[in-house]
Amino acid sequence: MPLLRKQMKTTFKKCTLEDVKILQDISYETFKETFQHLNTSENMEAYLQKAFNLKQLEKELLNVSSAFFFIYVNEELAGYLKVNVDIAQTERIENDALEIERIYIRNKFQGQGLGKYLINRGIEIAKAQNKKLVWLGVWEKNEGAIKFYKKWVL
Repeated sequence: MPLLRKQMKTTFKKCTLEDVKILQDISYETFKETFQHLNTSENMEAYLQKAFNLKQLEKELLNVSSAFFFIYVNEELAGYLKVNVDIAQTERIENDALEIERIYIRNKFQGQGLGKYLINRGIEIAKAQNKKLVWLGVWEKNEGAIKFYKKWVL
């Protein structure tokens, strides 16, 4: 596995409004991969339509207090990171905070260090904006993410 990681060419790119359809597609895919087994098909579709419709994603992309970043592996879209500051945070922790709201990685790219890479990029973004705290929330039923995030607790 370490050899594979060395051969991976990763690209980190800030999303723009022109990327909204790609963002929608990967949001649908990764959310369904992660949570379909915990929901009925009807509930899943209702949530996807509410959270990831084009109008909602355009609104989030245009919010100056939020940013989305795609990660590509060998030129293939592997996932994305969403960060929020100021009033865009899902909970107002403090003014000097940056929230990592989403780390969504396609199943075929999991286990390759991309989640760690995206957390580190989120921390770099926070430092560049002089934020003193980085935080994230996770759904209590997302056991894989909880296990991953616990590795980061100091």
